[in-house]
Amino acid sequence: MKISLKAISHISNKIAIDLNKSGVVTMTKGLEVVAHEAEKILIDNVQKEMALEEKVHAICDENEEEIDFMLVDERQLFFMIKKKLAPEFGIILNYEERYSDLSHKILDELYEEDLIHFDVTENRIKNIIYNAITSFLADSSELEDAIMNKIRTYKKKYIPGTDEYEILYEKLYREELMKRGME
Repeated sequence: MKISLKAISHISNKIAIDLNKSGVVTMTKGLEVVAHEAEKILIDNVQKEMALEEKVHAICDENEEEIDFMLVDERQLFFMIKKKLAPEFGIILNYEERYSDLSHKILDELYEEDLIHFDVTENRIKNIIYNAITSFLADSSELEDAIMNKIRTYKKKYIPGTDEYEILYEKLYREELMKRGME
């Protein structure tokens, strides 16, 4: 599952909380600093993927007439171009490999900035970070379903994309995260 910019702060908090709860990590400057460093790395990665997708869209737009003429499946073409350009943007498309790589980067940054100390293998710490990312993403689809079901029960109909909808969605999202102990 793809990481969205909206979810990054929540994922970063989960990483910090899970590291703290693990009992094998000592945080030298607190949870907030650890979450902030993880957030920076995740934002950088998501922004790189967004830049990659913008480039792919530009290529598709430039060749729109040819694409239409040849009756090409645009989604499949989009993915093929994205796959070809991904190394140039430093993006790993396989999510499992990407989250493993991000976990290594976060661990390296936390260690280099002297934000954590540990007496176990780096792989164990990396796995805690990896599991925080993947478990949050797995729970988030279930979370989104719960929020959408709540919104549907309201008498007033909210239209996705409107400011009113976004405010309500964010409020319910935070409530659901707190209810599930994810924030």
